Amino acid sequence: MPSTTVFDHSHPLATNRPKMHPPCDQHTCIAESATSHPHNPIPEEPVTVPKHNTIAQLASSPESSSRSAVYTSGSESESPPTPATDPQPDEAIDDATLDPIQQKHSDSTFVIPSTTPTKKRRASTVLISQSPQDVRRILSPTRGAETQEIEKVCCGGGCCLLASLEQDPASKSSLPVIVPDNDAFRSLQLRLGPLSLDSELSKIVDLPTETVSLTSLPPNARTPESTVYQHPPKFVTPHYPYEVYSAKVHHARELTKPGAEKRTYHYDLDVTDYPAESGDVDFVVGGAVGIQAPNSPELVNEIFDLLSIPTFARDRYVLLETTTGRWPTIWGEDKPHSFITTRRELLTWCSDVQSYPPTKPLLRLLAEYATAPNEKKILLYLSSAQGQAAFCDLRTGPHITIAQLLNAFPSSQPPLPQLLSTLNALMPRFYSLSQDPQLSCTRSGETSHRLIEIAVTVHETPNWRGGPRTGLGSGFLERIAQQIQAAEAAGTPAAALDIRVPLFRGLMSNPLAREFVTDGPMLLIGAGVGVAPFRGFVQRRLKSANCANKVWVLQGVRDSLLDELYSGEWGVEEDKVKKVVQSRRGEGRYVQEEVRQQADLVWFVINALDGRVFVCGSSKGMGEGVERALVDVAIDKGNLRREEAEEFWSRKKEGGQYIAVSFSDTSTFRGLLWGPG
Repeated sequence: MPSTTVFDHSHPLATNRPKMHPPCDQHTCIAESATSHPHNPIPEEPVTVPKHNTIAQLASSPESSSRSAVYTSGSESESPPTPATDPQPDEAIDDATLDPIQQKHSDSTFVIPSTTPTKKRRASTVLISQSPQDVRRILSPTRGAETQEIEKVCCGGGCCLLASLEQDPASKSSLPVIVPDNDAFRSLQLRLGPLSLDSELSKIVDLPTETVSLTSLPPNARTPESTVYQHPPKFVTPHYPYEVYSAKVHHARELTKPGAEKRTYHYDLDVTDYPAESGDVDFVVGGAVGIQAPNSPELVNEIFDLLSIPTFARDRYVLLETTTGRWPTIWGEDKPHSFITTRRELLTWCSDVQSYPPTKPLLRLLAEYATAPNEKKILLYLSSAQGQAAFCDLRTGPHITIAQLLNAFPSSQPPLPQLLSTLNALMPRFYSLSQDPQLSCTRSGETSHRLIEIAVTVHETPNWRGGPRTGLGSGFLERIAQQIQAAEAAGTPAAALDIRVPLFRGLMSNPLAREFVTDGPMLLIGAGVGVAPFRGFVQRRLKSANCANKVWVLQGVRDSLLDELYSGEWGVEEDKVKKVVQSRRGEGRYVQEEVRQQADLVWFVINALDGRVFVCGSSKGMGEGVERALVDVAIDKGNLRREEAEEFWSRKKEGGQYIAVSFSDTSTFRGLLWGPG
């Protein structure tokens, strides 16, 4: 446990000196209120609202409460309330679309206003580009050092600044490229310029090496039993050397209400007979489980059809051999592999066909097997130096899947082994536990089952056909939830369906789990599904009467009537320890603005012995907005310069007192270890 001390006023960053921090036109000054006294540097526990007594009885989900036995300490404890804040008028909703800092500096920020009605952005985001043309304008050489940070994250390192294919005015080509006439190609929104069939292209990437082969089995070969529609093959080991566990879904329900911008589901997963692992590792508060989600059967069949693979060959067992790498084992040994499997298993469980943007090797492979001259030329152009700008457009534009590319270039049907050699491995998705895993169980007669709980948010984007597209993991889990809901509506309990989720005990040493302690005050700041792991924090704290009065929660939502997660399910009188901040209703305030309003609480917690501030959100932008607010608190409460305030929080982060984790919209830890999902 990292050692912590109360703020030392003899420290160089002490407050017994004249005011020297930036004026309010350079940072967001903390307003004076009942919960915020910016000129008082002494860390004091808020006492504006009296403490209360509460019985530490943890609430199980409404659907399973009648059949669940939840183990608690049964002790009474005191828990100080989260102080109320001064209300804002409803008109503030329109002004809250940007963080105050961004509003003040909007004149120096490249903002391209939206031309169509769109949903309001998070307060911590600033729109700087809506098209590749905007990117090229921002990255123009005249900007100089202003855009160096943007160049670092540009997909091609500034490739869109390179010269495009120029047309020779002296000779007009008689062989123009006729673009494919289909919706999939039009959805790519490619700008081909003066490209013609006889255009000279240079620096075309090499054809990717084929590392996968599929051969027929001898007639007497023994084949394993296929579980392709329910569980990955045994050689898929994302938790090497252990196999993926088949967890039965005990129950699933929707946490959000109809009309919510995003749907969030809760799942109870049965891990009663989860096998023991070396080191005696167990599920822990704040930990995350890995779920090996498959590609949907509909998508797999569509790719088979586009590649003209016969129906009888899709489920026929073949000998898979690889020359190098870990694929298809995910995290097996990096060496040549040989397995007996089927084409359907490989495309369902081993290769990601929807999460990653297209690469030049993939486009080069499609060009190699395109039989239509116009399609081949376009694909070679995208793989060349002259097509860099168009390739950048393709990668930074709307989301593109393998099926979409095959539909856009229908004459290209590469062999499946070569396609599998080029695609990324299908990586697991990580979901944080939304309860204390030591407490939840259910009883069926004389049998007791251990349950873990997760919350998953589904974020939809339009696909090229005009319908919705969901993430791989969240889409898989939503289909399960909808199947259970339909069965229960017909009178069939979820347990009777025997629906399984492939999972493994994953990140039990992630920052949330590693820095959680049972002593010292905690401030938990979460937005969206990022608040889910904090429910487990509160449940564990309620087991100890000595520290149950030292936890506060700031929960950011859009509309508490629609998307406040786990309302009434924290095992405590929530209005006394939890402050819900709505961005689309009532006060119209974002959670980072509430952090500034609760400056006294923030300053007390971070300067207390073993005090910790946890921040968990569904996007990187939310975490950045909260961190700016925390810096503002340190500037005003500690009378620090900005660089000193940033150093203050940096030291707290190094000492394990300030922990910030960003999830994807599906509550995964993919941003920490894995690629896109």
